[in-house]
Amino acid sequence: MYAHEMSGNPLESVIENMIQSLNEDDKLKRFAVELLRASAEHKDELEKLIVSRAQNWEFDRIAILDKLIMRMAICEFLHFEDIPPKVSIDEAIEISKTYSTEKSGTFINGVLDGVLNQLKGDGLLKKSGRGLNE
Repeated sequence: MYAHEMSGNPLESVIENMIQSLNEDDKLKRFAVELLRASAEHKDELEKLIVSRAQNWEFDRIAILDKLIMRMAICEFLHFEDIPPKVSIDEAIEISKTYSTEKSGTFINGVLDGVLNQLKGDGLLKKSGRGLNE
């Protein structure tokens, strides 16, 4: 997502050069491609949800990596029915600890928790199975 966001290169080019060229398991690469495509396709919707919960923060001032991490997690909330929301949040926090700022984990946790509660309240969370409604 970062390569696509920063370069402006076509999504398919980024997929080919950044994901398909990796020496990783095919299942992992398929997931990465699905998440990248869905996050790009629903970018406006995902960013609106971030803005709605990032109170007292101008969207343009949020660190780019934090935006991308939150966009991916919210995309998983909405478009990956088999991923429990708490797993998406936990992964987002862990990714932010490695790749973003010292305070990003707390910020991301707060925003994602607020978005998750909003989606639940609006009846937009479509998760089923054990542990998926948490």
